[in-house]
Amino acid sequence: MSFAQNTHLASAGTSTDTNLAPKKPLELNERRVLPLFGEVSKTSEQIDEEIKFLSECDKSFSTRAEASSFFATRAWEYLQEGSLDTACYRFNLAQLLNDKNVEAYWGLGVVSYQRESWVDAKRMLSKGVSLQGDNVPLLVDLSTVELKLYAITSRKEELDEAGELLKHAVSIDSTYALGQYNLALLHYNLNELDKSWEHLHKGRTLDFNQLNLDFVELLKAKMPDPQGFFK
Repeated sequence: MSFAQNTHLASAGTSTDTNLAPKKPLELNERRVLPLFGEVSKTSEQIDEEIKFLSECDKSFSTRAEASSFFATRAWEYLQEGSLDTACYRFNLAQLLNDKNVEAYWGLGVVSYQRESWVDAKRMLSKGVSLQGDNVPLLVDLSTVELKLYAITSRKEELDEAGELLKHAVSIDSTYALGQYNLALLHYNLNELDKSWEHLHKGRTLDFNQLNLDFVELLKAKMPDPQGFFK
């Protein structure tokens, strides 16, 4: 199960684990390619660079919000090209310009997801959800991370959180296909196979292209398709 936004595509990327605590102070060039610059205290060098950057943006854009949108848009383009470090830096700049820009946190979450830094992905996407709690694709993307974390940790907490996110997302828009597919995976993990098939078929009728055939085989191994669509 992967993200399926056209503009927020999160296909498989190079694995780079950023969840580990740094063993030495990070250089500025290292901070630039970590979500929110590594979320550590800023050095005087970083502060000076940010002041210069903001000043230049104030001269080039009518508002910082406009500048933030510009850098976020460029960041998505780099992300789709697979340039994760460059995309991360641009999303960081977008957030620096406007800390209410949901796209910045969303993008940093997707970068972290592609790096297989699941904890970072959850934290960044959660920041986006806290700003825009009714954004269905964003809610579903966060549920994808929760389901991934459950697959790794087997902690019921992640499964419960994914369920709450999906319940809210579907209450807003039940026609978002990936939400239905994630519900199918959720109920599979809960061993509620009838419900898993139900939501899988709902997703299939909404967007067959997003169907995960490997998951279908897993589900079939536990319970034949009640509708007989998948033989």
